[in-house]
Parts: sequence; C-alpha cells; structure tokens
Amino acid sequence: MRFPGLPPQITHGPRGGNTVALTFHGQGDPELARSLLSEAERAGARVTVLAVGTWLDEQPELARRVLDGGHELGNHTMRHRAVCALPADEAYAEITECADRLRRLTGTIGSWFRPSRARTATDLVTGLAARAGYPHVLSYDVDSQDFQDPGPDAVRDTILGRVRAGSVVSLHFGHPGTLTALPTVLDGLRGRGLRAVTATELMHSDGVPATAGPGRRTDTG
Repeated sequence: MRFPGLPPQITHGPRGGNTVALTFHGQGDPELARSLLSEAERAGARVTVLAVGTWLDEQPELARRVLDGGHELGNHTMRHRAVCALPADEAYAEITECADRLRRLTGTIGSWFRPSRARTATDLVTGLAARAGYPHVLSYDVDSQDFQDPGPDAVRDTILGRVRAGSVVSLHFGHPGTLTALPTVLDGLRGRGLRAVTATELMHSDGVPATAGPGRRTDTG
C-alpha cells in the first residue's frame, strides 16, 4: 500500500493523534501467537504481524487467524536471514518468496515489509522491497527488547517509558514474557489516552506526517 507523501522508510506515524501501532515479528510458538492475538482482541486492540515465510509454511492457518481478528499481516522475509547483508538476488528472493506465501494464503502480499535482523533497511533492500510491491519499509521507534526475555515487567516498563502518540513498537511472538506483559502494556496505553491500531490505521490517523528512521542497527528482530 502506498501512502502519498510518506518516505520509503517509516519509523513512526503522526504524532498529533492518540494512536500507536504494536507490531509483532511473526515466528515462534503458534500457541503463544494465538494467545497474544486473543489478548489484544479482548482489549479492543489491533496489531500488525510481520510474518516470516517459513513460519507461515509451518502454521498456514495463522495467516487467516490474524486477519479474522481484525489485525494485519506483513512480510518479514522468507527465512529470517540478515537480509541487509545479502547479495541483491538473495535479498530479493527473501522478500518475494515470503510475499508469495502471503498472497497464496490471503490473496495479497500484505501492506508492509520489515527487514529481518535489522532495524531499518539499506537503500538496496528498500529498493528491492519497492520492486516487490512494498513502497514503504516499516521500522519502529520503540524497541521493546522482548526478544532478550528480560521478564514481563521490564518489557512493560521499556515500552511505556518510550512510547508516545504515533509510535511504532517492535514486539515478538514466541516469548512468554511478551504475552504476560501485553495486558499491562495495553492498560498503560489506555491510561495515557492511547489506542493500539494497525500500522495502516496509524498512518491514516490525524497529525504530522510520518518520518524516516534512524541509521540501520542490527538486532534479532
């Protein structure tokens, strides 16, 4: 999906509204994923799931589960390799093979691409993503660091200590502490008058335009 006026690489949405986007890197224990989605739905929250293609191969029913819950799906590469370090042909295959899985399971390639093992994409990968049908790369301005398994209190405190209107938060399926933290995170957002919506809804919200991200930084996302 193209958002006129927004840059090829997006770190956050409009700052003038009252919405944030919780984005989950989609791989790991499918039962934890289902529980996280259900917890979000109980709180009236919608999330964005950036799915790994091999995970979709192993758990094809989860693609429809995400969409049926009112959430959205995106592309997080096929095999979760360090895509920004790959040659162009291999990086492009990582993007397009996952896009093919999404199309086969849902009818579309999804709205967003996020590089694996990097916070932001290189210019090369940004261009390859656009060629594959993703005009915007979705980064984030709040890293929950939940993949380090610091415990649910630390995940909550990290998010609530950094989040503000327009934030895009990076989280992961497959970590029990994330599931435990989610209700308290959503409570904390509500206490500040913030609503959790999909990344697409966030970009359509009122306020100042979204911005490009900081320099590239590798993580396990």
